[in-house]
Amino acid sequence: MSVVKSAPVRRDLCASELPEHPRPAGQDAYTISEVSAWTGLTAHTLRWYERIGLMPDVLRSHTGQRRYTNRDLDWLDFVGKLRLTGMPVADMVRYAEMVRAGDHTYAGRCELLTAHREDVRRRITELQDTLDVLDYKINLYTEGPGTA
Repeated sequence: MSVVKSAPVRRDLCASELPEHPRPAGQDAYTISEVSAWTGLTAHTLRWYERIGLMPDVLRSHTGQRRYTNRDLDWLDFVGKLRLTGMPVADMVRYAEMVRAGDHTYAGRCELLTAHREDVRRRITELQDTLDVLDYKINLYTEGPGTA
C-alpha cells in the first residue's frame, strides 16, 4: 500500500467538458502506467513533461513512485488540447509557469491564449481553403477523365 498526499480536486475554468475520471477524488493515486494508458502519452513523455516544467509537482509515494491525481489528468487533457492546436511547447511551459505563479497572471494567460486562438483560427481558414481546392478537384475527377 502506498502513502500519498492528495490535493483537493479543483476543476480548471479553462477546461470545457472534462472526462469522467476512473476514480473519485481522494482515491485518485494513479501510477505512471495508468496515466499513460488513460492519456495515450508514453511514460517517457510524462517524465519529460515533468523535467521541462509542463507537469510539475507530481506527488510521490513513500517509495518515490509517481502518483497522479484527477487534477493532473485534467491538466494533461488541457495540455493535449493545446498540443492538438499546435501550440509550441515553450508557450505551454510559459502558460504552466503563469498558472503556478498565481491569479495575478490572469492577464498574461489570457493574452497568450488569445494570441494562440488567433493563430488557430488562421490555420483553420487555411485548411478550409485547402479543403475547398481538394473538393473542387475531386468533383472534377468524379465527372470524368480530362476535366481536371
